[in-house]
Amino acid sequence: MTRPPLPPFTRETALQKVRAAEDAWNTRNPQGVAPAYTDNSVWRNRDTFLRGHGEIISFLSRKWQREQDYRLIKELWTYAENRIAVRFAYEWHDGSGQWYRSYGNENWEFAEDGRMRRRIASINDMRIDPRDRLFQWRLGPRPANHPGLEDFGL
Repeated sequence: MTRPPLPPFTRETALQKVRAAEDAWNTRNPQGVAPAYTDNSVWRNRDTFLRGHGEIISFLSRKWQREQDYRLIKELWTYAENRIAVRFAYEWHDGSGQWYRSYGNENWEFAEDGRMRRRIASINDMRIDPRDRLFQWRLGPRPANHPGLEDFGL
């Protein structure tokens, strides 16, 4: 199984990879997201360390139960060969209705088949007032004409 675009990346293919990841995560479907990662993919997400599809699916299931109405924007930071660095922000609320904007950076390393074999994510959360929300499209992938992080000054 391959997951195009494949490394080594060009600017165009790195941008495609970033948008594909954003779109997949905005589905909030752990079983749909997991195939983009190698069977033994290694993650660090904040202070959580994961390995493989089973742990990824379990982690994402818990994440999206807690982080309700999740909407994510990713932007390419840089790329080289089989690596891509992105920055991102997402908005969500907890069970009590408190809204947050989470900011972060990810470093990705890909296998030859185009699946991600390593993901390192650093993330910070900031409480926001619901009136300060910026990401208000219908749940699912961000519309093509919706502003990105740069447009919002993030």
